[in-house]
Amino acid sequence: MTDPTRVRSQPALTSSTGMIWILLGAILAAVCIGVLLALVALQPVIAWVGITLVAVLLVAMVVIRFTVRQGPRRLTAMASFFGAMALITLVCVVMIAGTAWASLG
Repeated sequence: MTDPTRVRSQPALTSSTGMIWILLGAILAAVCIGVLLALVALQPVIAWVGITLVAVLLVAMVVIRFTVRQGPRRLTAMASFFGAMALITLVCVVMIAGTAWASLG
């Protein structure tokens, strides 16, 4: 028997077409890139690496949506890339903040 409240049993990971992941991924990518662009002046290398990785993950989500067969495998990969975009941005922001903090003291 399947538990409908289980995270892996949600429609976004079982029966979605994947377009919602593209839409949400594009919104998240815009926010992440905006944050990293604001930090380019502090640490250009880290910020641009983060921007590039976020953009590559968004493109990879689109490629997966149209090349991988419909089903949980495709949706799980897209959800994973979505999470990776947020994680990469967080790591870049923390690294930039750390280097800025170190330069003050």
